[in-house]
Amino acid sequence: MGRKSKQKQKIILPPELPPEVPEDEIEVSDEDLQFVNENVDYAGFVSGLDTTSITKHVTRVADLKEDALERLYERRLQKKKLKEEEEKEKEKERKIEVDRVDALPVKSLDGQVYYRTLAEKKGGDGEEEDGGGDKGIVRLTKTERRAKMKKSKKEAKKLGKQVENTEQVEATPQAAVLAEVKEDLTAEATFETKKRKLAELGIALLADPESNIKSLKEMLQFCLDGDDVLIKLGLLSLLAVFKDIIPGYRIRLPTEKELEMKVSKEVKKMRFYESTLLSVYKAYLQKLVLLEKKSKFQHVAVRCICTLLEAVPHFNFRESLLAAVVKNIGSQDDVIRKLSCSAIKSIFVNEGKHGGAATVEAVELIADHVKALNCQLHPDSVEVFMSLSFHEDLRKPGEPDKESKVKNKKNRKRKNAEEPSQLQESDRKRSKKELTAKMREEVTADYKSAVFTPDVKEQRKMQSDMLSALFETYFRILKHTMLSTAASSQANGTLVDGESGAHPLLAPCLNGLGKFTHFIDLDYMGDLMNYLKKLAGGGSNSDNSSEKCAKGLTVSERLQCCIVAFKVMRSNLDALNVDLQGFFVQLYNLILEYRPGRDEGEVLAEALKIMLCEDRQHDMQKAAAFVKRLATFSLCFGSAESMAALVTLKQLLQKNVKCRNLLENDAGGGSVSGSIAKFQPYATDPNLSGALASVLWELDLLCKHYQPAISTIASSISTMNTSHNQVYLSSTSPQQVFRDLSLEQESFNSKPDLRKSNNKRKRGSGPSTLATIEENLNSTGSLDEDELRKKLSNHFNLLRDFKENEKLRNELDRTTSALQLYEEYKKQKKKTARRGIKIGEKGV
Repeated sequence: MGRKSKQKQKIILPPELPPEVPEDEIEVSDEDLQFVNENVDYAGFVSGLDTTSITKHVTRVADLKEDALERLYERRLQKKKLKEEEEKEKEKERKIEVDRVDALPVKSLDGQVYYRTLAEKKGGDGEEEDGGGDKGIVRLTKTERRAKMKKSKKEAKKLGKQVENTEQVEATPQAAVLAEVKEDLTAEATFETKKRKLAELGIALLADPESNIKSLKEMLQFCLDGDDVLIKLGLLSLLAVFKDIIPGYRIRLPTEKELEMKVSKEVKKMRFYESTLLSVYKAYLQKLVLLEKKSKFQHVAVRCICTLLEAVPHFNFRESLLAAVVKNIGSQDDVIRKLSCSAIKSIFVNEGKHGGAATVEAVELIADHVKALNCQLHPDSVEVFMSLSFHEDLRKPGEPDKESKVKNKKNRKRKNAEEPSQLQESDRKRSKKELTAKMREEVTADYKSAVFTPDVKEQRKMQSDMLSALFETYFRILKHTMLSTAASSQANGTLVDGESGAHPLLAPCLNGLGKFTHFIDLDYMGDLMNYLKKLAGGGSNSDNSSEKCAKGLTVSERLQCCIVAFKVMRSNLDALNVDLQGFFVQLYNLILEYRPGRDEGEVLAEALKIMLCEDRQHDMQKAAAFVKRLATFSLCFGSAESMAALVTLKQLLQKNVKCRNLLENDAGGGSVSGSIAKFQPYATDPNLSGALASVLWELDLLCKHYQPAISTIASSISTMNTSHNQVYLSSTSPQQVFRDLSLEQESFNSKPDLRKSNNKRKRGSGPSTLATIEENLNSTGSLDEDELRKKLSNHFNLLRDFKENEKLRNELDRTTSALQLYEEYKKQKKKTARRGIKIGEKGV
């Protein structure tokens, strides 16, 4: 390849031009003169030709500039001169010197030694040696000849270097391109060879890992390469190899005593295999941790760490893997955060791989991570706790423990009775018993370490550790939320509702408390209820700390606090005695603070279901207040929220028969007014609203709703009877109705009435704008105030224009009718005048 490239780099010069002939020696024929004279117009360009440019064009070499061409011609002239000089020297020095090895020396009469030349040998046979000796003698010593040979060699080398330098200078543009191409080709070739070598090592390891375990170190060397792509390939290939060859047990290296013992070849081979595997695995994890800090290798390193944690959570160095993954569960990068959270969830779900020990470590690490970052993490970092599962059977010790205690007591009594007889046993038997007991303990310990099914006591201990770390994290988040909202309210003086940036972990914390509330210890129930009451804003403290906390939370978060409080109460009905009236008051006020675009409708539906539908006992005044508030709420918001409110309203009326008096249409309200004779719509306490003195006039409007489901349920509620003998069975819940209608809301299209559409076409486009506004409100749930003002202003401008147009048309009609009457009057006047003239003519 090298010779070919050198041959390609040589520049082949064009042939020399023919020798120039003087004009006097050029002979022109008569026919050529005649042709030129006949075609003078066509041959005029010949006189203007530039011969120098033509010669340059002919002698041009491809991809070379004029300077390079000039250098080439100079080099050619130098070569010619050198050849001529060499020929002249050869002619002068026809005699060839002969070495003393080839010709013997001759001693003259003077005593001088000289050497004869080849010419003297050839032509010196007939001549005398004395007469022609001076011409053929070359008086050079051995050292002088060696110095002369060295000088000639040096000059030849210098000439060769000069020629090479001139060639390199002349071929600089081509040589640079060729050098770059060579470098690229060599880099690609080396990359391909390294890839092939990496693949071969991996295949050999997967085929026979015990005999090819030394290849792991060679594969690890690829991760130290300078090429980024090769480093990534090395990391991923090692990941695939480790996933396949890592054993299903935790490797324990032999102690010093065990190494001193004599073992078989198989045991030595197994020890070497395990030690090399463990050392390379450790170096691989250290490399991953280092590369994780670099942005260009971060994604690959995190993927490798998470995959190893999911695949081999039982193996050595699990603690370093967990620490690296837990550190990234709150990362700002979505890819890294999702990979880390999925790895933690897989550990929580697949406890059979590690026996639950990794779950305990992960929960404790997450708790420490939340504490270190002061609860300022992404919600996904705490939401992973929702994948945890606990065994309710492990909460209380079983009966076998009691039986074992009884047996132990009986054995102790027997031992105390048999002690005098046992004292007579020999020391040898005692030593044997001690040795057997120690051996049994060692065997049981090894068995437990090898098998991933721990004892019931260990499971109970691990579960208690997990629960303590879990609820410690949840209580820390609640406390941090209260302190942060109180501090911000004191610093700023006022808080805007819905600022949840300071406590991003509150929502997943409340969800976790609602799921695991039945595992909370009774000693912490009172503190938990106080926290929830303050966060929901239901307390009546003098310093208004609960109101300050409530102002800093969103409506959805405050509703979740109420939901968690009711779940805690239902899971511990016998143990707790807490008044939930404050949570009902908070729900009564939050219904009006709800905004469809800002808050979560599903949380509101869940609160209505748990607090109103599932609660069996309700005060009549409180139930009537919620019925009236829900009816008002269903008029203001979208179809999904309205449907959930109407379903709750219907269930409240079914449970509380006296509240059906609100369906009566008396002038002074319902027949049962209660202690409060007048309805107070702005009251904050449902017990002080006096809702029994009002009427559900909202149902009449809801019966004409564009949504068929809402109109049908409103009509069914309005037709309910006030008798006590009716039994209603409701199978639907507010949550289910909200989900169904929220999915159908986008695809819902109301059926238009043809008569109404025709009337709209005749009257104009004014009413259609109101319909579009209603549709937008019902579909999106919220509109910007500026857009709403623009649409309403356009609507009312159109109406005003229509009225003005009607007035103008009436005036036009009047004027046209007046003009018509005036023209008719003129016509009649003319007719009467003509008749009078005709009558006078006849009389004359």
